[in-house]
Amino acid sequence: MQCEICKIKTATVHLTEIVDGKRKESHLCQACAQQEGIAIKSQLSLNELLSSLIAAHQQADGQEAQMTEQVCPVCGMTMEIFRKNALLGCPKDYDIFAENLQQILEKAHDGNMIHKGKIPPGVSKQALIDEAKKDEAKTEKENNLASLRKRLDEAVAREDYELAAKLRDQLKELQ
Repeated sequence: MQCEICKIKTATVHLTEIVDGKRKESHLCQACAQQEGIAIKSQLSLNELLSSLIAAHQQADGQEAQMTEQVCPVCGMTMEIFRKNALLGCPKDYDIFAENLQQILEKAHDGNMIHKGKIPPGVSKQALIDEAKKDEAKTEKENNLASLRKRLDEAVAREDYELAAKLRDQLKELQ
């Protein structure tokens, strides 16, 4: 693809702007992009992007004190740690920080919280929904099995063989 300005060099800077819901794409070579005053950063890491979104969210809403008070009982994650690392510690964090994460995602997507992407040809939307439900059911079953195994190990360690036998039977039934 050639640069839209000089029409000589290969476009290496691809800029997408969305203003008032309208999308405009520009494809420029590096020299023309610099002449247009477009700052070029070779790579922006996901952590940097999330950190900047979180910081902007906190400043705009003035919620920093409230966000840092919440602590995940499983992994000890706080919003302050998430703000610094842009990584959650465990699956429970999605529940604990759901409201704050929702607000951050809404801000990142200009309020659009429904994915409107493309569906591969030959695949129906219902088929994708059904597949997601199967995956969810499979994950739930795996979590139940893991929980039962853990409880079984604890019962055996406590020498509570009656409970261990019941848990063993439940495991066999689920498997």
